[in-house]
Amino acid sequence: MPSPPLNRLLVLSNGHGEDLIALRLIEALRRRRPDLEVAVLPLVGLGQAYAGAEARGLLQRVGKRRQLPSGGFSNQSLGGLLRDLAAGLPLLSWRQWRLVRRWGRQGDPVLAVGDLLPLVLAWAAGGPYGFIGTPKSDYTWASAPPAGWGRSPLADGYHRAKGSEWDPWEWALMRHRRCRLVAVRDALTTRGLRRRGVAAIAAGNPMMDGLADSALPGELTGRRRLLLLAGSRMPEALVNLRRLLQALPEASASPAPITVLVPTGSRPEPAELAAALRSAGFSPLEPQRAWGAAATWGREGLELLIGPGQFARWAPWAELGLATAGTATEQLVGLGVPALSLPGPGPQFKAGFARRQSRLLGGAVQPCASALVLRQRLLHLLDDPTECQRLGAIGRRRMGVAGGSEQLATLIERRLLGNARDRGEG
Repeated sequence: MPSPPLNRLLVLSNGHGEDLIALRLIEALRRRRPDLEVAVLPLVGLGQAYAGAEARGLLQRVGKRRQLPSGGFSNQSLGGLLRDLAAGLPLLSWRQWRLVRRWGRQGDPVLAVGDLLPLVLAWAAGGPYGFIGTPKSDYTWASAPPAGWGRSPLADGYHRAKGSEWDPWEWALMRHRRCRLVAVRDALTTRGLRRRGVAAIAAGNPMMDGLADSALPGELTGRRRLLLLAGSRMPEALVNLRRLLQALPEASASPAPITVLVPTGSRPEPAELAAALRSAGFSPLEPQRAWGAAATWGREGLELLIGPGQFARWAPWAELGLATAGTATEQLVGLGVPALSLPGPGPQFKAGFARRQSRLLGGAVQPCASALVLRQRLLHLLDDPTECQRLGAIGRRRMGVAGGSEQLATLIERRLLGNARDRGEG
């Protein structure tokens, strides 16, 4: 008789965007398997994206967690790595390693969401594992770089020689006999991995789930609508917020009134936001608008709305994005809204990150060298709806359609949680 399906799953994720993707997959899995016990181990940060689902009983966060100084980007600078080491990264990693090993000894499967770190840990657990490779795409070296932002011939040549952005040691872990599932973000990346013997699939992009279109409120009709995304990693997000506010045009520069929508997460906090807005010349307005806005600010005819947790609702209303964020920017572009980015001092959203993001999204996000350049391009795009539509169409194609979570949940259930015959054992 076939063995019964497994009923426990450990999910590893290593970043805020990866946490969000993993959460979508867990929600889809729990709809299919209400009895499934899901433990999540956020390898980077505190895993706040899971807090609501944990309160609803969908999952349980396990293991030690710590907010490191680099925000999970210690691989981008020696200084960031040294600060993380001083803040306890070696001990944290050791504890995470031991937890995963204990889980694997019980024979339960592991799902890794992210890049090399969760993939290595999933392999080290010793049991069956699956991998959702979220951050890497062959578009980042196969697409032309944005004009004026230089080229990366050594990195591009290296990836071209391999035929994939993923590296040989990652191929080996993806090809391992205990790896039951490898899913990546697009068909181009899938083809590169398959040429290296990895049975990768592109089953849809979970990033685009939960972003259903919502009707534009009548009060916003006739207004120009910008969406400002400063990111969530502190203190970088607050620095980038101030820089993006500096790039906003004066109301007199546009023939129509401008509304700036600022969806936020747990950080920056309201007091931090208020200080940044006051320093940029904004003042609180009354009465506050609806649609989930917690506060309304104004500056010489420019209206700015703060909306905690309102990204999914507000993003479809925007004509253009101003961004120094990662996952949220990709989601916005996937809805057909082009964006302008403003690289800063980091640790995440630096020039290299912005160039890579622009290539990934086919130029639907355009990095700007300064606040002045961003303001000029913003006004140009607002005056050129045809170009906005062209860029938006590129973004939609690069990000793909919604529904990836359900497709991947089906594969995870069959290959990781099914009986031994389904998992290819025996």
